[in-house]
Amino acid sequence: MAKLDAKPEPVEVDLKRSAIVVVDMQNAFASRGGTLDLAGADMSGTPAVVSAIARVLAAARPAGIPVVYLQMGYNSDLTNGGGPESPNPRKELALCMMTRRPELKGKLLVEGTWDFEIAEPLKPHAGDVVILKQRYSGFAATSLDEELKARDIRYLFFTGIATNVCVESTLRDAYFLEYWPILLTDCCLQAGPPSLQEATLYNVESFFGWTIPSGELLSHVAAHRP
Repeated sequence: MAKLDAKPEPVEVDLKRSAIVVVDMQNAFASRGGTLDLAGADMSGTPAVVSAIARVLAAARPAGIPVVYLQMGYNSDLTNGGGPESPNPRKELALCMMTRRPELKGKLLVEGTWDFEIAEPLKPHAGDVVILKQRYSGFAATSLDEELKARDIRYLFFTGIATNVCVESTLRDAYFLEYWPILLTDCCLQAGPPSLQEATLYNVESFFGWTIPSGELLSHVAAHRP
């Protein structure tokens, strides 16, 4: 067991039963010209987050720690985005933007588009797990839980964008399903003002899990590497 110097208190994890979860690191949220950028979000912090995640993945794969990608996206006719009785089309950013701006219809988070694709520096490798989703949580109507259980994984290290939306939604569900969630603080970025990042960190540390900087994990991964 590796003892992590985490907040709000140290926590022991079994790296042999751990996985790195990469949440929605797609062009939509991590690249200029993507959905978040078109919506006017501040993208200035994105390059540092991409670089931090890349360092974690580069260390995790050789150490035998699985990498699990969550990828948000809809089919071309948007039928899996939710019908008139679903709140999803009224709240999910890409669906809302495509409704309000007809010139964007079919271009945001639609499978096969540039916006949908994982950002170039973080492309999945052979052997990585990629889970497609249509809701904020990676556990909502997906095979994520089954994939993790099949690999006997109990400890999840969370990265991605947006901290306060899909990352936190998935992390909460992980906690409810008896996984141990650890958020890598420099490997995620909020959608909205910095106070939202702080709010998620507070929620995780107080109620749902633990937080660490990625360097804390990397020091233990180096010792764990075969």
